[in-house]
Amino acid sequence: MKKLFILATAASLVATMANAQTTVVTPGTTTGAAGATIQIEPEYRTKIKSYVTEKRIRPVETRERIVVGAKVPTEVELEAVPSDWGPTVTKYRYVYSNNRVMLVDPGTRTVVHEID
Repeated sequence: MKKLFILATAASLVATMANAQTTVVTPGTTTGAAGATIQIEPEYRTKIKSYVTEKRIRPVETRERIVVGAKVPTEVELEAVPSDWGPTVTKYRYVYSNNRVMLVDPGTRTVVHEID
């Protein structure tokens, strides 16, 4: 009986530890600092896309693809976000890579949102 109790306790502990290490990311969601979701209104998305086209922003090329959740290499210069991109994104910097604007947390250099 004692062995059964110890085995049940050990199994419960292992299951709890495995569950605590699991992270689920739902496609289409991105997170920023402190886990906040970034919402960009459609009119601002249009402004961002127009800005990149009109200013003929050259894409950044890196060995590894820049994706949400990844850190941008230190040799890549982060650009200031123009104020007309909307109030929810002005605290970030951006990188243009692979035909997408990547919003980056300047403190951690982590990509927090992708605008395609």
